[in-house]
Amino acid sequence: MIGTDSISSGSSYSGARVGAPDVDICICTYHRAEIVDALRAVAALEGCEGLKIRVIVADNAVQPEARTRVSNATRELGLDLLYVHAPAHNISVARNACLDAGSAEWIAFLDDDERAAPGWLKALIAEARRGNWDAVLGPIQAIYQNSAPAWLRSGDFHSTWPVFVRGRIETGHTGNVLIRRAAVQRERLRFRPELGRSGGEDVDFFYRLRDAGGCIGFTREALVYYPVPTERACLAWLLKRSFRSGQTHGARLRARSQNAMRRGADLCIAAAKAVICALLAAVHLPTPVRRNRYLTRMALHCGVVARLLGVSEIRFY
Repeated sequence: MIGTDSISSGSSYSGARVGAPDVDICICTYHRAEIVDALRAVAALEGCEGLKIRVIVADNAVQPEARTRVSNATRELGLDLLYVHAPAHNISVARNACLDAGSAEWIAFLDDDERAAPGWLKALIAEARRGNWDAVLGPIQAIYQNSAPAWLRSGDFHSTWPVFVRGRIETGHTGNVLIRRAAVQRERLRFRPELGRSGGEDVDFFYRLRDAGGCIGFTREALVYYPVPTERACLAWLLKRSFRSGQTHGARLRARSQNAMRRGADLCIAAAKAVICALLAAVHLPTPVRRNRYLTRMALHCGVVARLLGVSEIRFY
């Protein structure tokens, strides 16, 4: 049962207009006290004069445990905030609750363990208007603790940048994005609940936006920071994440394969790439950054192979 609470202490943004917000900033949360720090960063945004901004927090926990801390933060920070309880332990359900609650021209997504830079939203809006994009991505810059392995910090494995294929962006993520709400409504786009525990629901969402003719832009000025927790600062976590990403791509290839011959060709290509990456990892065994980069790429291609063979997605969350 999804419920909502409107928590408003008056907008902290000057020049806000009466009526529907211009931007809904959506943050899904699950058992994380860091949501308060994420809200503090939103309250400190700069260059948003003239924009009416609302924050939507979707709590994915079984009990509405984030309501009190979100309510207290709202009063402290002076945010216009809507709390949504979407109890399912399924991130797709929480993201869809944000889409349902949104009423603004633009919908922005952040993760509850990220911190937006002061100029984040200003940069997204400026690029969206400049390029007339249906969605605009920004970079996610990882912040490592001193205890993280040296190869991990040197290789910057947790930062996220878009991948360009033949000069265009094919898919995206919800860690740092601005989406035109009209495009979502036009194509009736939703996050798929069957991917809500394995991960990859956002990649799948943006693939379908592109398939429908949507255009995705990027600006490096819209920066958010991601403090990497200790349990994720290791090769095992990176391999698991990369394997799961490969499964998401494999599912897309599987859905597009019209016959066994095409699927067999995709399978052979992915398997060959996995073998090549394994060999390159062996060649670069003495160089941790290159070795582990090839190992994570190998894991991705193994995930593609697994999904093309019919193996179900692993549960990542």
